[in-house]
Amino acid sequence: MANIYKNAFFDLNTTNLTTVYTCPSDSRAIVQNIQYTNESGTTQVQVYVTDNSASTTYEINHNSVSANQTYNAALGPVVLEESDILKIQANAANVLSGTVSILEINRSDQNG
Repeated sequence: MANIYKNAFFDLNTTNLTTVYTCPSDSRAIVQNIQYTNESGTTQVQVYVTDNSASTTYEINHNSVSANQTYNAALGPVVLEESDILKIQANAANVLSGTVSILEINRSDQNG
């Protein structure tokens, strides 16, 4: 078992729902931070988690962000199970970028 600290940077260049991070199939993950900044205008931002075991996508955060504002969408830890997916969508392209801070707990045998 290994604890792996990761980040997942993103720069949304579309208004489509965009996958930012997918939890590996042999791991669980704790998302500590979903920080993003808006570079221009007021932008609506939605953060979703697709629960792989239920084949359902849930909105976990919705926010209106003014120009030059930074926001953390994870108001507490977000736990992702095997193959769950973190997605972000904004109503304007090329204005939102950020990073996700993740602790992956990998359950595969590291010794072979």
